[in-house]
Amino acid sequence: MTCATESVAERLDAPIARYQRVRATTMRLIASLEAEDCVVQSMPDVSPTKWHLAHVTWFFETFVLAEAAAHYRPFDDRFAFLFNSYYNGVGAMHARPERGLITRPTLATVIAYRQYVDDAMHTLLETDLSDAIQFRIELGLQHEQQHQELLLTDIQHVLSVNPIRPAMRDDLVVAPNATAMPMDWQSIDGGIISTGMHPDTPDFCYDNETPAHDTLLNDFAIANRPVTNGEYRDFINDGGYTTPSLWLSDGWATVNEQHWGSPLYWSDDCDQQFTLAGMRDIDWHAPVAYISFYEADAFARWAGARLPIEHEWEHVAANQPVTGNFADDDVWQPVGNDTSWFGNTWEWTASSYGPYPGFKPLDGSLGEYNGKFMCNQMVVRGGSCLSAADHLRATYRSFFYPQSRWQCLGLRLAKDR
Repeated sequence: MTCATESVAERLDAPIARYQRVRATTMRLIASLEAEDCVVQSMPDVSPTKWHLAHVTWFFETFVLAEAAAHYRPFDDRFAFLFNSYYNGVGAMHARPERGLITRPTLATVIAYRQYVDDAMHTLLETDLSDAIQFRIELGLQHEQQHQELLLTDIQHVLSVNPIRPAMRDDLVVAPNATAMPMDWQSIDGGIISTGMHPDTPDFCYDNETPAHDTLLNDFAIANRPVTNGEYRDFINDGGYTTPSLWLSDGWATVNEQHWGSPLYWSDDCDQQFTLAGMRDIDWHAPVAYISFYEADAFARWAGARLPIEHEWEHVAANQPVTGNFADDDVWQPVGNDTSWFGNTWEWTASSYGPYPGFKPLDGSLGEYNGKFMCNQMVVRGGSCLSAADHLRATYRSFFYPQSRWQCLGLRLAKDR
């Protein structure tokens, strides 16, 4: 298991090395893909690999080089429209559901675009930079690490709809099956606790993690590990998907409309699952993944428990090391017998994604990064087996719509005490 060991000081002392390392990681992740793989969009939520490669590059070009490099000229003015995601403040953008229609520029051109921007960034990084530009560079690197995970989850979905179910990589590490530890409950006393990050922290954080504030927790208990595939199979076999009393109304409607009867990527006989290494037997002791909030909530109700609120999760995780099964380990699927609070699977919480008291988004167009999505989504915590090890922390808040399940999403149980 990997441990996130890179300190803030190391990031600041070697900005060029960090920049090169993050950008090189992205290219390493896609090394096994062919050009044909990189242009497919299998559903509106998925973006083609080629688009990810260009978008993270566009981010540096738009928010760093255009601001700090006086003589920089864009690689191609048309890319501002093609590879903007949702930043309305910097201009119009191509429709997200139609990203798979962008056959040109070619993958080779996009890679050349990356090199062009990297060359300009290396020159910039050798100069004295303001704190504001240094923050934008770090934000761009963190943003690229987010897209490294999205790139993997998106190509997994792309390959899953191919009838021959090809592997992205056939050399991924095969973790030995390990018996899951018995589920145990950690009893936590309630009270007023501090959560979130102070805006002036020397550590990097996203604006949605701020400001630090007090919140009241009641006494609660939380499980020592996530729910396993085997436990989720028991839920299925007990009629979990056919018992309406277990489901929220929208969840029940979604289950019936989408004909769900198991997690995404499970075979019809619930013996195998599709992974980035192709079809593999399900490890019943590994954490269940690729389930929606609706499914996580229904399982918790069936188990006589509930999902933790995000502040409960953070309060306990704040005392845990950021170790676990991450993308760096080249396993790329959850593994059993791991009680880490980070890695393996993102964990759904019962908390709607919204602003903390006193929240202020970043100035300008960068304020669109998080704040405008604070509606109709649910918070997930902890990272996954496809996350970068040095990208996570206890205060990290990611978020997805409750019906989403193409991400590596699982659950941990909690209950009132």
